[in-house]
Amino acid sequence: MDAVLNNLKMAFTGFGAVDVLEILLFTLLFYYVFRILKNNNVRSMIALFTLLVIVSGVIYVFNEDLPTQSFIIIPLVFSGIMLIIFNTEVKRDILGLNTINVLPEKTGHQAAVSKEEVERYISEIIKAIQNLSKDNIGALIILSNDNIPPQVLESGVLLDAKISSQLIEGIFFVNAPLHDGAMIVNNHKIQAAGCFLPLSQNANVPKELGTRHRAGIGITETCDVTALIVSEETGIITIAQRGKISRYADYDLLKKTLHEYYWKDLSADGRKRA
Repeated sequence: MDAVLNNLKMAFTGFGAVDVLEILLFTLLFYYVFRILKNNNVRSMIALFTLLVIVSGVIYVFNEDLPTQSFIIIPLVFSGIMLIIFNTEVKRDILGLNTINVLPEKTGHQAAVSKEEVERYISEIIKAIQNLSKDNIGALIILSNDNIPPQVLESGVLLDAKISSQLIEGIFFVNAPLHDGAMIVNNHKIQAAGCFLPLSQNANVPKELGTRHRAGIGITETCDVTALIVSEETGIITIAQRGKISRYADYDLLKKTLHEYYWKDLSADGRKRA
C-alpha cells in the first residue's frame, strides 16, 4: 500500500499550470463533442478516452518539457470529469436503458380484451389525467408493452392493478407515497408506480420543463413507450414519444394517442370477436 501511495505522490509531483490548462481544454473540447452526439453512451466515452490517450501521447512525444506522468494523469483526470458530467448516460448504459426500438419478446401474460373494455381503459385514463390537470397535480404515466427494463420496475412498487381513474388520481395525490415517481401502465393493468426513470440530457428541452418532464422524455428516448405528463405548476398536459413532445394536449389528442397504443397491441383479438 505504501508503494502505491508513493507512486501516486510521485505521479503528481511536477503537476503544474500547463497540465491543468490541458485538462480544461480537453474537457471543453470533448464536452461539446458529446453535446452533438445523438446517442451518448459508454462506448462513446471509451472511444473518446482512447482518442485522448493517443493525443496525449503525441503531445508528449513532441514536447520534451512535458512531465512523463502527464501522459497518465491527464486522461485519468479528464475521465473523472467526464464521468461527473455524463453520469446519467453512464448509469443508463449500465442499467441497459439504451435500447430504443429493441423490444423484448412479449411475455404473453396479457389476456385478450373486448372493444368495450379497451374503451373503458381509455376513458378512465383520460378522466384521471384531466382531473389531475384541473387541480394542478403533477403526474407521469408511461404506456408500455412489456418493454420497460426490469430495473425501472424494481425501482418502484409493483401493483398489477386494474386501471381506474380513482386509483390513478390517488397515486398522484399530493404527498402520496408514490406521487413523485412514474406510473407504468402495461396494456390493461397498472403494472407499477413510484418508478424512477432516466432523465433526458437533450439540450433542446425547454428550460421551463422540470424533472418530471425530463424523466418522461428520457424514457421515450431509450425505450419504445409513450409518456403522458401533467405539470404540477401549470396543469398543462404533455405527450412524449421518441424524445419528441406535444404540449397542451387536449381530450382529442389524448384519445388519439391512447387509441393508437391500445389498438396496436391489445385489441386485435377484440376486433375479431366484436
